[in-house]
Amino acid sequence: QVQLVESGGGLVQAGDSLTLSCAASGPTFDTYRAGWFRQAPGKEREFVAAITWTGNPESYAKTVRGRFTISKDNAKATLHLQMNSLKPEDTAVYYCATGGPTTSSITRSSAYNNWGRGTQVTVSS
Repeated sequence: QVQLVESGGGLVQAGDSLTLSCAASGPTFDTYRAGWFRQAPGKEREFVAAITWTGNPESYAKTVRGRFTISKDNAKATLHLQMNSLKPEDTAVYYCATGGPTTSSITRSSAYNNWGRGTQVTVSS
């Protein structure tokens, strides 16, 4: 089982930047992609961004496109999410996830079978 540990969350002001990291350990040989999701209070978990395990970005949610950048340090098996121009509506618990090849849409939680515990991002106005 792949273990994922997120870090880098915190309290920032609107317009600030923040970088989240997700360290992966364990058997990642059959991992095909990784993604970031987020869940705000009272809302469903939503897709943020996805990247192949080899480091090619695949998709961004419309709400973050142009502001967030997903990347992967292949040498360290670490996923990153650079978040710029943060808005109060970006406030959520951010989760990283990994999964193997799938026929599910990469924007759906069902495409991923390993999840971290999340890191809180709070953006004040």
